[in-house]
Amino acid sequence: MNYRHAYHAGNFADLLKHALVLWLLERMPRPLAVIDTHAGAGLYDLGDGTQARSREAEAGIGRLMGAPRASMPGALRMLAERVERLNDAEVRLYPGSPRLIVGALAREDSYCGFELNPEVLALLERVLADHDNAHARGADGYDGLMGEVRAEKASNGLLVLIDPPFERADDYVRSAEALRGVVDALPDAVVALWTPLKDMETFDGCLRRIEGMAAPVSVIETRLRPLTNPMKMNGCAMIIANAPKGLDDEGLSVARWIAQHLGEAGAEGRTWRL
Repeated sequence: MNYRHAYHAGNFADLLKHALVLWLLERMPRPLAVIDTHAGAGLYDLGDGTQARSREAEAGIGRLMGAPRASMPGALRMLAERVERLNDAEVRLYPGSPRLIVGALAREDSYCGFELNPEVLALLERVLADHDNAHARGADGYDGLMGEVRAEKASNGLLVLIDPPFERADDYVRSAEALRGVVDALPDAVVALWTPLKDMETFDGCLRRIEGMAAPVSVIETRLRPLTNPMKMNGCAMIIANAPKGLDDEGLSVARWIAQHLGEAGAEGRTWRL
C-alpha cells in the first residue's frame, strides 16, 4: 500500500485522524511540544489532477462539509470549521496535520515535522514559514524521533503523531516500535499512531507489538466495509497511548459518524482498549 498524504488528502481516513488530533490538541497540557514523524506538505489543492481523478476527497471532506453541523460529533465539527476558514464556497484546499496543528498552538508551544522527500519538504517549509514556533526537518521521522523526544523532556506536554505512508513493508513494525519507544522514554507522552485497515492479520500484527505497555492504549476504528478484500483500504484506525479522559467516547462518536455517513453495507465504528 502507498498512502502518501497528497494522494489521499481529505478522504475518510483524514477525517478520523485530523478530527481526533484536533480533539487531543484542545486537551493537552501547556506548554506543548508536537512531533510529527511523517508530516507531508501540510496543505493540499483538492482540484489538482491526482485528487480530481481519485475523488476520495469528494467522498470524504466533501460530504462532511455538506452535512448538517448539528449531526456531527464535536471533533468533526472542529475539523469542518478549520476547513471552512481556508475556503470560499467551494472546498478547494485541505489542511494536512501540520497546518491544523500549528493553527491550534499557543506562542509557547512548538511543532517539529519530519519530511524526507525534498520537494514535499519545500512545501512544508512554506506552510510553516509564518510560525516561529514550528520547523520542518528533512529527515526520516523514525530515525529522528527519539532525538526530538529527549530534547523535549522538560516540556509540560508532548504529543507525537506517527502517520507513515505505509509504502514500505516494515512500516507496521517501525511505527509500532516508535510508539513503544516514545512511551518507554517519556511515560506520560501522548502518542497517536494512524494505520490503514486492510485485513485483520496485518492489523493484529501491529497491535501485538504494542501490547503489554504500562500506558493505557485506546484503539479507534472506522470501517467502510468488512475486511474481506486486503487489496483495498477498508478502514483505518487511530491507536493512542495515554489519551486524555473522554477520548474513547469522542472517538467512538467520530468513528460511527464516518461509518454511517460514508460507509457501505457492513460499515462500523468502534473503540476499545488494548
